[in-house]
Amino acid sequence: MKTQGARPSSRGNGPGHVPQAVASIAFAVLAMALLARHLQPLPGDTLLARLAVEHRPHFVVVVVQVITATGTGAIPYVLAAVAGFLLGAQANSLPRRQAVFRTAAAVAVCAGWLALGQALRFGIMTAIARPRPPESDWITHASRYSFPSGHATTSAMAAGIVIVALATRRPVGHRLWIALVTCWAVSIGASRIYLGVHWATDVIAGWLLALAWTLLGATVSAKTRTGSPGS
Repeated sequence: MKTQGARPSSRGNGPGHVPQAVASIAFAVLAMALLARHLQPLPGDTLLARLAVEHRPHFVVVVVQVITATGTGAIPYVLAAVAGFLLGAQANSLPRRQAVFRTAAAVAVCAGWLALGQALRFGIMTAIARPRPPESDWITHASRYSFPSGHATTSAMAAGIVIVALATRRPVGHRLWIALVTCWAVSIGASRIYLGVHWATDVIAGWLLALAWTLLGATVSAKTRTGSPGS
């Protein structure tokens, strides 16, 4: 009698493998296009920058400055911590001490993934060293180089971590929260163009990098859960 062996896994590289590859390739193509043009603005960069400068009523500027301030600092890490708490909620069925430990570990992993993503972005930014738009167009503080946008990347990474947690745990109203956190990340990126401190391609690059990083994290997380005892 033939013994039935273990079936090979049909998961392959995970559902995020193809989109992750597409986002990574798109980011690389954009970076190479910039380098080929000696870091000068790409088509669309100067048009959007000019439109932003020409349409700046005071009350809109104030609102956009408030929005952009949420894209860095503590708020993205608070969101990452919330995502970790959601992912750790499955530990509630465990003994109290073990549940607390696993929830704290999930929070630390989410925050750490965001920090690693920021470090990756900083390394790429330093290596490419793209100048920012003319300082005369700025209406907020900015420092260092331009590509990819730090605010756009950080907020999109934080949003991505939250979206993965919401999609995994599916709490009540998770679709609404996914839409809200997505709109928040998009508004952060758009604010950087409007305030004159980034080219549009800096922001697009930040979103692509964040998407690739989020999907990589989701794939690693799925494989970890699949391979863990009792999964």
